[in-house]
Amino acid sequence: MSTLRNKVQLIGNLGNAPEIITLDSGKKLAKFSLATNEVYKNAQGEKVTETQWHNLVAWNNTAEIVEKYVEKGKEIAIEGKLTTRTYDDKDGNKRYVTEIVVTELLLLGSK
Repeated sequence: MSTLRNKVQLIGNLGNAPEIITLDSGKKLAKFSLATNEVYKNAQGEKVTETQWHNLVAWNNTAEIVEKYVEKGKEIAIEGKLTTRTYDDKDGNKRYVTEIVVTELLLLGSK
């Protein structure tokens, strides 16, 4: 059961072009968002599509794959772990960010 701890698996479409950052150390970081859709019928029997947006980050080799092959609208499957970090904004307010750190990436859809 320990392999199930903090594991996230999603299939969705990229909402924007990935932002690729090369750090001073030479490591690469990719930041991008993923939209997942849930379709259901409401109490009136109408079809409803609910979209959830997920913030993703990928490092090193995974970031290089994202940079080369992933673009806005592309359908992908990811596996990763949920992380939360904090920072102080320009006004000194503490902000919290929840992201998924991608460890596995699978390109889906047409080429």
